[in-house]
Amino acid sequence: MKVNWGTAIVISFIGFICFILFFVVRMSIDNKANHDLVTEEYYKAELAYQKEIDAENNANENSVKLQVKKTEEGLLVEFPKELDFQKVKGRISLYRPSNKHLDFDLDLNLSNAHLLIPDKRLLDGRWDIKVSWIYENQEYLHKESITY
Repeated sequence: MKVNWGTAIVISFIGFICFILFFVVRMSIDNKANHDLVTEEYYKAELAYQKEIDAENNANENSVKLQVKKTEEGLLVEFPKELDFQKVKGRISLYRPSNKHLDFDLDLNLSNAHLLIPDKRLLDGRWDIKVSWIYENQEYLHKESITY
């Protein structure tokens, strides 16, 4: 049986379309390629982003710098000594880009000028830390990425 040019082109197109469809179906079913959004309510978080920018500027302009250090006991977040730690209220969010199930938040209840996040709560790898706090009716924000 002889195949003419027209039939060969149609068979080639059908073969190429099947090849592409195979990979599209395979990638959409495969659990290894689990593509989650960074946050569940992305658009709501985007609208609140200006508040974050203002709070971060407050921390930079007022020289209220936090220090985040890795110690043997865990992760140590140190607040400046000039702040009255009893007036500090806020939240620490630890975000793990590789696995959203490891993310967690902690409320700031300071008994001294630092907070220790225990080593058993943190796995080795990259963490994004966001510390947002209010001190004397002023909002502050500190963001940092670390490798633990």
